[in-house]
Amino acid sequence: MAYEDLRYEVADGVATVTIDRPERRNALRGQTMEELTRALTAAARDDEVGVVVVTGSGGHFCGGGDLNMVPAADGSVSVEPPPIEVALHWLEAFRLCPKPVIARVQGACIGMGNELNLLCDLTIAGTSARFGQAGPRVGSVPAVGGTQLLPVVCGLKRAKEIMFLCRTYSGDAAVDMGLANVVVPDEELDAEVGRWCEELLALSPQSLRIAKLSLSTVFDQQWPSVLHGAELARWFTRTGDIVEGAAAFLEKRPARFRARPEEDAS
Repeated sequence: MAYEDLRYEVADGVATVTIDRPERRNALRGQTMEELTRALTAAARDDEVGVVVVTGSGGHFCGGGDLNMVPAADGSVSVEPPPIEVALHWLEAFRLCPKPVIARVQGACIGMGNELNLLCDLTIAGTSARFGQAGPRVGSVPAVGGTQLLPVVCGLKRAKEIMFLCRTYSGDAAVDMGLANVVVPDEELDAEVGRWCEELLALSPQSLRIAKLSLSTVFDQQWPSVLHGAELARWFTRTGDIVEGAAAFLEKRPARFRARPEEDAS
């Protein structure tokens, strides 16, 4: 099975899925999400796979969604945005994978990257890891998974802090708030991931599958909210603040969501 945006490898019972867009800090576009869905489905169906590890190349986990998918002011796009169903299938692939999924995180884990982290069952972070959401900074909202999962993982007040203020958090802070399980020096990251995989592979696959199914009930109950968010996303990802936010990010300038006083006066 060929992939363009990621690498998929299986060895010693572990399927490693590596997002391979280092020039974009592994930003997710529609094709990346579709390939992640295929990779998770392949791992779920492979009896030789007991654990899945998701990571990124080039020193970053995932820097968010690819803002080239956002229409410019004239309506043109550099990267064709995916139908919202692609995001829903992406969520389902992680939810339905019966094997434990570990996020191996270093560098940026921001925006949709942090949503990807939330979809994984366990997170092992290196000291270079930085977690956070960037939605309001670029005129967006992670309403298809993020707003539903963050309160479950971190609690409502902390989720609002993360979502509203767009701060970034170290690996240690991520552990404290529940976004990661453990943080280790970057040079020890692979060894630590290997130890966790080895422990999981020694356990009952059936028991792990049942435990994951039962523990996922809380997110299952959020599915109507995910669908509601998907309908909102069809609207806000094409017009309004996100057009200005994406343009400002790509042009490396401050976003101007509100008119300045002198502009109001004119």
